[in-house]
Amino acid sequence: MVQPTMKPIWIVDDDQSIRFVLERALLRENLPTRSFTNARDVLSALARATDDDAPQILVSDIRMPGGSGLDLLGKVKEQYPALPVIIMTAYSDLDSAVSAFQGGAFEYLPKPFDLPKAVELIRRAVEESQRQEVPELEAGQTPEMMGQAPAMQDVFRAIGRLSQSNATVLITGESGSGKELVARALHRHSLRGELGSKGPFVAINTAAIPKDLLESELFGHERGAFTGAQGMRRGRFEQADGGTLFLDEIGDMPFDLQTRLLRVLSDGHFYRVGGHNAVKTNVRVIAATHQNLEQRVKDGAFREDLFHRLNVIRLHLPALRERPEDVPLLTRHFLQRSALQLGVEGKRISEAALRWLGNFSFPGNVRQLENICHWLTVMTPAQLIEPKDLPPEIGVMAADRAQTALGAVERAGSETPAAPGQSLSAEERAGAFAAPWESDLSTQARALLAGGQSGVWDILLRRFEACLILEALAATRGRRIEAAQKLGIGRNTITRKIQELGLEEKGL
Repeated sequence: MVQPTMKPIWIVDDDQSIRFVLERALLRENLPTRSFTNARDVLSALARATDDDAPQILVSDIRMPGGSGLDLLGKVKEQYPALPVIIMTAYSDLDSAVSAFQGGAFEYLPKPFDLPKAVELIRRAVEESQRQEVPELEAGQTPEMMGQAPAMQDVFRAIGRLSQSNATVLITGESGSGKELVARALHRHSLRGELGSKGPFVAINTAAIPKDLLESELFGHERGAFTGAQGMRRGRFEQADGGTLFLDEIGDMPFDLQTRLLRVLSDGHFYRVGGHNAVKTNVRVIAATHQNLEQRVKDGAFREDLFHRLNVIRLHLPALRERPEDVPLLTRHFLQRSALQLGVEGKRISEAALRWLGNFSFPGNVRQLENICHWLTVMTPAQLIEPKDLPPEIGVMAADRAQTALGAVERAGSETPAAPGQSLSAEERAGAFAAPWESDLSTQARALLAGGQSGVWDILLRRFEACLILEALAATRGRRIEAAQKLGIGRNTITRKIQELGLEEKGL
């Protein structure tokens, strides 16, 4: 029965058979429809539409009498920018596809299409239109930091507790984890920041500046101090007077400069390069490093007294892989921010793509996720980001190859076992179930059931068993008895299953 509160799916096509097939298929899915034969009637209906009878999804052909679907797309987007529009066409040419996506189409559906896939696409568009999105960012509106993970909440609490303190802080964490963001937040919420005197925040990466220039960068120089010193120059300590100096990658600071830094931290005085008069500065120092400073001290590469001077309050930032629950929140935020920066419509991301991102290790941490979101904003053809749209380093394509290999096991459910030479390779075994397996299992079950496949239980059960056996054999380097023990089955059972599933190969 049609749900009375569901907004209709508008179908626009001059081909009566297309309209009829889609109407019947959608009604079976309890999705109400309204059909039109041309773009002119659609625009007229939109002008009279109320919130209750406005379309939830618009599915339109491209080439029709009385106006093209692409022209309709542009006019609809002016009035309903958030309305998902699916473009259909029997002319599967590049120009049509590009024009559809440039116009803001949700997806491009070439004819003739597979009806179950078309219905699934429309249902996905419905879900996207109903999903509550993160509020869009306005220009200049950028949250300082985001994170729901307990470790990040601890960082936020620490920043709050330090808001009334001028204590020196040492921030540790992997590269790209957001150490400078924490330093800026510490400054902004301190008495030296927006809560107080609004002193400057000055940052310097001690690992990015050559050793012979770093001293001048930090402490400044007098005129004639060295070749090229045409005049007196104030260093970062003077520039940060009354505010905060952020020393990034402090673990890489040359040993001899560590002595000068220690002296400034001790009494607040320093000399410019080539200078003879002490300069007094009132600076709060926040340092950061991705290195283990304790080990650097043991190795003689970092002064122990400077370490203790810096290590008054330590804040550790977790790696992004240690807080996967924050990946969806950060992804949506970075996608919106990228769209705002580029002046384009923001991309949406599917739950399946988010699961892939959540399982990625992110060696570059938050910075890498931000770069990926910027890449997706530019490179994703559709408005909805799916797993196939993710960049190669996420590993979706490798898993697709493994999924293809597992298809051999699926076919074995209704055919004779595969010959030894047709077994899965080690590479295919290693990546076979790289995706979130429960989600993938549900997806495969839906696909097989929707396709009218019989014996779904046996097909998926065989694939499940094959995956477990292959992974166990990979972990034990082909030792069957040990693999059986790890799986909790008998050695005769694993031998029989290998034969039944067509996994037998020489040396396995």
